[in-house]
Amino acid sequence: MKEFDYIIIGGGCAGLSLAYELNIHQKLKSKTLAIIEPRNEYKKDKTWSFWRVSAHNFDDCIKKSWENFTINIPNETRHIYCKDTPYQTIDSGLFYQKIIKSLKQNTNISFFKDINEINIENSYIINRENTVIFNSVSDLSDSKSNLWQHFSGLEIETSKDYFDEEILNLMDFDCDQKGSIHFFYTLPYSKTSALIETTWVSDLNNNSIKDYDNQLKDYIENKLKIKNYKINFKEKGIIPLFHPKNIKILNQIEIGTAGGMTRLSTGYTFLNIQEQSRYIRKNIENIKNTKKFSIDKKYQFLDNIFLKVLKKNPERMGQIFYKMFSCSPNKVINFLSNKSNIYEDISIISKMPKWIFLKELF
Repeated sequence: MKEFDYIIIGGGCAGLSLAYELNIHQKLKSKTLAIIEPRNEYKKDKTWSFWRVSAHNFDDCIKKSWENFTINIPNETRHIYCKDTPYQTIDSGLFYQKIIKSLKQNTNISFFKDINEINIENSYIINRENTVIFNSVSDLSDSKSNLWQHFSGLEIETSKDYFDEEILNLMDFDCDQKGSIHFFYTLPYSKTSALIETTWVSDLNNNSIKDYDNQLKDYIENKLKIKNYKINFKEKGIIPLFHPKNIKILNQIEIGTAGGMTRLSTGYTFLNIQEQSRYIRKNIENIKNTKKFSIDKKYQFLDNIFLKVLKKNPERMGQIFYKMFSCSPNKVINFLSNKSNIYEDISIISKMPKWIFLKELF
């Protein structure tokens, strides 16, 4: 009867990042790992973007990097340079291909579609005393009334040169807000191709703002003035802007979004997952007794205040983000990427409308 030393529940970004980190550092040479993932095949299904404020294992999966970006509100546009910390996008298809190829070469790693497949009948077993489980899956079924970042995007190709491939539009708030927070996001991969997304920050109860296809069509054809284009790829996603409540289970460690790796004020998760994976790998021999990896508590505190303000003042969010980026780019990027010092924090906070933020302290 075979026992697994480690089990990863969920073979998405967090689960695969951890498995890859353990594998390339020889932590699975004499240990066994089971990965539980229901999908039948891995193919491109999303993109992950971030400012490169720390190293990661996936430079060869980067679709594009930018050293310039814009943010705009009605009648105003701010140009920002980020040469020291370029904005990068990871192609999930390349990410999956790279990791799965590596993991398949290790006979100590097994894939299952359901945790029920690991049982005595199949000569496998979970021994709670010996096995460490890393869980990236949370039950979010009763959380529609919470705050989410939900989005849909189209990767389009134009018949003529249209895009400036050197500069991305991070947030375009010059659009119908419908009482929530709404912006468009454009990542130009070349002069003739780009990913364009419509993004909302709201609860999930308002179906009137979920006509994503119509929003994208209107933005592309009427705002960007692109009439002739073809759609090469479509993505859709939701990111919880709250920490899932997980039931504590013996020898189970939450990872990824389930483990608090999503920055609640922005939705950025990818680099936090990579740092968590490195931390677990470095402490894997004594992981049961090691302090849980988490985003610094100061960001949790500031994000909670920010989200309260956001929920009560959605109409002001475009202006708030626009003012935030009036600080030096390095300060803002460090702040949004969990790398800021106290002086940078103060600089960012000083740009915020003080009264509405102060009210949420009490």
